[in-house]
Amino acid sequence: MKPARDGQPPAATIGDPYLPLSGNGGYSVAHYDLELSYRPSANHIDGWARITAWAGQRLTRLSMDLAGLRVAKVNVGGRAADKFAVRGRKLIIWPAVDIAAGDEFQVEIRYWGNPKPIRGPWGDVGWEELADGALVAGQPNGAPSWFPCNDHPSDKATYRITMTVNSPYAVVSNGALVERRSAASATTWVYEQVEPMATYLATVQIGRYEFVELTSGAVPLRAVLPSRLRSRFAVDFDMQPEMMQLFERLFGPYPFPSYCVVVTDDELEIPVEAQGLSIFGANHVDGHRGFERLVAHELAHQWFGNSFSVARWQHIWLNEGFACYAEWLWSEQSDGPTADELAERARARLADLPQDLVIADPGPKLMFDDRVYQRGALTLHALRRAVGDEQFFATLRSWTGAHRHGSVTTEEFIALAAEAGGHDVVALLSEWLYELRVPKLPARHRPAGR
Repeated sequence: MKPARDGQPPAATIGDPYLPLSGNGGYSVAHYDLELSYRPSANHIDGWARITAWAGQRLTRLSMDLAGLRVAKVNVGGRAADKFAVRGRKLIIWPAVDIAAGDEFQVEIRYWGNPKPIRGPWGDVGWEELADGALVAGQPNGAPSWFPCNDHPSDKATYRITMTVNSPYAVVSNGALVERRSAASATTWVYEQVEPMATYLATVQIGRYEFVELTSGAVPLRAVLPSRLRSRFAVDFDMQPEMMQLFERLFGPYPFPSYCVVVTDDELEIPVEAQGLSIFGANHVDGHRGFERLVAHELAHQWFGNSFSVARWQHIWLNEGFACYAEWLWSEQSDGPTADELAERARARLADLPQDLVIADPGPKLMFDDRVYQRGALTLHALRRAVGDEQFFATLRSWTGAHRHGSVTTEEFIALAAEAGGHDVVALLSEWLYELRVPKLPARHRPAGR
């Protein structure tokens, strides 16, 4: 007879009200080692997940997020789990031996099945089967569609992702490609992501793709796309090196070793962000630079959303408002409408829409509403007008530097901006971020003596 186990069980979720079923209490993940095999013709995945974590409390059981896949085996600390069960979107594990608070431990999970997207208020997210391949678009809660995890942006970890597919297919994932080996009719691709990454930013892209080196400068720029789209892509993404230079000057050093753009052979409703790369649909490559603002938007997410992620989903404007403002900054740089002009237009549009959204806490149904993007960008432009370009961009560089590869909140941004701007900045940002009514833009800052 086994002895009774005392102590409080860990929380079944991480407590984020925007995604109340996501995330898990009691531990934090340090590293994911995913070893996967995928058959595109059957949309079938076989996987081993080896997850290294730290216990925040004594664990008599723990849970992980996993959706739509079957679990064959679970080991904890090298021993078979006492038992495990999949209930809804949770894999619940009872280890054979309790895990002490503060201990590092490893969980090994053997799983398989036909991955599919997770449905939610924002549509289908996660693993998506394409006409000839697959992609992962994980934001905000799609990661459990393809691997067991602690699915919350505040729990960032390093990754090693190994994917084996039929040899005609290429695989793109996060981080550096450290190994590629072929045997018989299959090829294995191994990627290592050494900078901490949120689960929703983890991705694999599988298709009949061509690899293209765009630049080999301080930040290598690469592309992965169907050969048929290469000439149009060359036109549409020609300005990426200039975008990178601009954003590094305004936001600080690029936070990863390289940047890759994937273009699928299928059409996508919107581009998809992932750490170190972005995914566009064939419909976003028109040969006329028709989607250039989205090219800038997705690149900017590498600073805002990927290098640092939100501590809770209510702070999503810190991702999307900043990326939207980067569109305006690129327009200004590339002889398009100025940020002032775009801000005035955006404010006029928002003033005609319902005034029922607090962008610092928009609620789960509205967290991807376009008003969060636009008013987030307007908040930044209001700050820029109030304090002037020099102080504004210095604040952005301090923001990206201080929180590189971490997690952030709205309150932290206000506090940083107030270090130089004082109470007036706090009042300004509070009005834009916490009031329902769309404020008026402040007068432009005039340096002393002018």
